[in-house]
Amino acid sequence: MGGLNFLKKTNAEPRTRREIYGMIHMIPVDKIYPSPAQPRKDFDDERIIRLAESFTRYGILQPLTVRFAADPRIYSGRESLKNYQYELIAGERRLRAAKIAGFAEVPCMIAEADGRRAAEMSIVENLMREDLNLFEQAGAIGALIEVYGLTQEQTARALGMTQSSVANKLRLLRLSEREREMILENRLTERHARALLKIAAPEERIPVLEEVIRRELNVSETESLIEKRLSAADAPSPRVQRGMIRDLRIFYNTIDRAIDVMEKAGIGVAKERRESEEAVEVVIRIRKNQGSMRGAV
Repeated sequence: MGGLNFLKKTNAEPRTRREIYGMIHMIPVDKIYPSPAQPRKDFDDERIIRLAESFTRYGILQPLTVRFAADPRIYSGRESLKNYQYELIAGERRLRAAKIAGFAEVPCMIAEADGRRAAEMSIVENLMREDLNLFEQAGAIGALIEVYGLTQEQTARALGMTQSSVANKLRLLRLSEREREMILENRLTERHARALLKIAAPEERIPVLEEVIRRELNVSETESLIEKRLSAADAPSPRVQRGMIRDLRIFYNTIDRAIDVMEKAGIGVAKERRESEEAVEVVIRIRKNQGSMRGAV
């Protein structure tokens, strides 16, 4: 955002960029609007009330981070920065608590950021303070990628994460709303959630998740349970195995009958069967020169 000389002091001297972006300003709470890119979706009312009580006793110790709600060049006035409008980047709980505590103004740092940069800053700030649950983190990263057309690698660099961490976060979005609620309500970890994703079908994951919760399994125990379930699902039942053997015998008999018919018709044909632990191989040879094939079978 260039060309900030239009932001005048009251004595008509132009404000410098440092005076705008390098200092804390008291901004009216009714001039600050939530960001549409806010990654946090759920707010604990009890914690916000306790924070409001703290503000009443000690004041707001950590400033909020905001940006101009529109390009500052549209403003022509010499009025105070308090008259402009701002979009919140970080500190929504603090803003809510300040309103409950009756604060008319809150301390703010004004960031020089466009929409994408503001979204990145909001996510990073929440991640550093561990303010988001695992699905809010995943949703925020997914929205950043979708809205701004970023690759996972670009997103990882912007957020100071590894590409594999970003990929793992995004995988969590494959879990259904019901699964997410169960995981959060029972305080399961991201590793629990990732282990569940080894099971492809959501309807098969729910019973496993219920067992994990009922038995209070840790991550290692959860992974073992899932591996056992997957192994059991892959193993053929005895009935299936017997049916397969019966079908193979019918197949072999069909081949033998076909060869008998060909031989009776005077067609020279040879069959070779090779069997190993992994497979049965049946090779049938029919010579183009039928005279040279006679007596080969």
